[in-house]
Amino acid sequence: MNDVLIDIKNLVVEFDGERILNGLDLQIRDKEFVTFLGPSGCGKTTTLRSIGGFIEPQEGDIFFDGKRINDLPPYKRAVNTVFQRYALFPHLNVYENVAFGLKVKKLPEREVKNRVGEMLEMVGLRGYERRGVSQLSGGQQQRVAIARALVNYPRVLLLDEPLGALDLKLRKEMQTELKRYQQQMEITFIYVTHDQEEALTMSDRVVVMKDGEIQQIGSPQDIYNEPINAFVADFIGESNIIDGIMLHDYLVEFAGAKFDCVDKDFGEMTRVDVVVRPEDIKVVPSGEGKLTGVVESVLFKGVHYEIMVDAHGYRWKIHSTLPQEVGSFIGMTVRPEDIQIMHRMEEE
Repeated sequence: MNDVLIDIKNLVVEFDGERILNGLDLQIRDKEFVTFLGPSGCGKTTTLRSIGGFIEPQEGDIFFDGKRINDLPPYKRAVNTVFQRYALFPHLNVYENVAFGLKVKKLPEREVKNRVGEMLEMVGLRGYERRGVSQLSGGQQQRVAIARALVNYPRVLLLDEPLGALDLKLRKEMQTELKRYQQQMEITFIYVTHDQEEALTMSDRVVVMKDGEIQQIGSPQDIYNEPINAFVADFIGESNIIDGIMLHDYLVEFAGAKFDCVDKDFGEMTRVDVVVRPEDIKVVPSGEGKLTGVVESVLFKGVHYEIMVDAHGYRWKIHSTLPQEVGSFIGMTVRPEDIQIMHRMEEE
């Protein structure tokens, strides 16, 4: 059974002669939570708005359930959008905001009432029906915007950085809530963010973008543990990225030492990027590890210490539950399976 709901083929979008999307190909499955992740200007919001019908591509096609929808206006697509600025109607109360789309469709009042009640229950705003939206907190306003979008039972919900205006604690709560809504309603969520933690927390699949092109698509675990290049490794979580030479299969040289690794098929004496996550470096007494360096700084981060070490011409970042003394010499070891080898990125 083909469960592809949205099929994007060779999508090209240009603004004022500048290419924003460069021949994008992407398939999104029914009922999955997909997140577009990348830095500002990478094309993630443009992709979202193209799916929603707010941007007309110069080239390429968008298919929805097998039908080409390039020429379909937004209101005729089975898609609703939640923006970062919630775009609520300030003169309407909570109930009227959520009911607005249903009333435009001229649904019977009883069905409107039932659906609005169901949505307010789900987003935790039962009892707020008569409250003016200006009396609500940012988090409550965001829940109203989500309820208003979901009350139409769209096949797809597009979310453009909807948590950006919330404080950290509320943002984390809403990440959990959004995933719950998506699973409860069994609809496709397409989410845009530049926050890698959000992407890893909520998504079934993450689409990492850069300069209008997709760098990698995969589960959060795949993207984090097996990044395809140094850009993805650096953008998803924190990484030490070091110049290395793949001597031959399973042996790499970097920072003046040779290390066993689990990678192969890079050829012999090949220049590569070596990626080591800060949490994968073990601190040992000076002289015991293959690498030795001097501690430059130590920051307490709550669950771990962030230790910066000057070693072999690089500034290494280490995450450890044990602090180190600034100015002291330490040794560092890395297990073979924690060394990630990737093809050298082209110089920008």
